[in-house]
Amino acid sequence: MSESNCVLIGRKPVMNYVLACITLFHGGAETVSIKARGRAISRAVDVVEIVRRRFLPDVSVKNVDIGTEQLAPNEEGGRPTNVSTIEITLAK
Repeated sequence: MSESNCVLIGRKPVMNYVLACITLFHGGAETVSIKARGRAISRAVDVVEIVRRRFLPDVSVKNVDIGTEQLAPNEEGGRPTNVSTIEITLAK
């Protein structure tokens, strides 16, 4: 899967990301990957459920990958921070 079929979830409203997913599927993409970190994980799950239940009922969840990224410390002598990640792959 190419990285152009990836939607990165951030702080924008949920419907912005739903529209991005729908646009990718209508553009001919067979799979769309939704990636999020930290507090945006719940927003990513909301996006997937809205796409599946309201707009594209023929789309299903193909794969869910979870993990942890270690971020560099904010200040000198600080400890590294662990941030949870999720990648949800939708397929037609």
